[in-house]
Amino acid sequence: MLNVGVLVSGRGSDLQSMIDAIESGYLPEAKISVVISNKSDSFALERAKKHNIPAVFIEFRKKKRVDFDMEMVEVLKKHNVGLVVMAGFMRLVTPEFVSTFKGRIINIHPALLPSFPGTHGHRDALAWGVKVSGCTIHFLDEQMDHGPIIIQRAVDVLENDTEETLSERILAHEHDQLPRAVKLFARGSLEVCDRKVFIKEKLPGFKEWLAQKGKKT
Repeated sequence: MLNVGVLVSGRGSDLQSMIDAIESGYLPEAKISVVISNKSDSFALERAKKHNIPAVFIEFRKKKRVDFDMEMVEVLKKHNVGLVVMAGFMRLVTPEFVSTFKGRIINIHPALLPSFPGTHGHRDALAWGVKVSGCTIHFLDEQMDHGPIIIQRAVDVLENDTEETLSERILAHEHDQLPRAVKLFARGSLEVCDRKVFIKEKLPGFKEWLAQKGKKT
């Protein structure tokens, strides 16, 4: 059983997709052991509590970045976390944090990396006038939105799209593919060679699996 720690700053819809995947039987290989947020009013903490998952708020203001990160490390180690999932965590982590969980941190980004890194992927994609955007799930390294790519899914950008409408369509792919990425990691089906990630096992996404089973979240 893989113990997963989830870092999140906002409402936690990607967190919810992982919870749903576990509770539905799609992801029996993993358990969410703790959810950590840097925002006391993050709805993700309420989602965690509703499902009896330890929910931890860590204050970040007036602290050095490395001190905040080491507090997170302490909590994650306390819960024996083997994989850290950054699901809308709006802070850059330090090299010290990355080295502690080297090769065991995945991040989800709302754009097709290496295009449009940073906190405004949807806005930047629309401003650039691209015809296709999407989401990227990748291993985290010391640079922002830079590590080896595990999964990408493309979404057409419509002429009348806003940040909200584009985000909604991309989120559907995030909720499908994030549980798949965690499942692949838990099963030892991801092999990293330099910048390439080789997927050694063909698995359906969460939503695809639900459709096959005739289930709904």
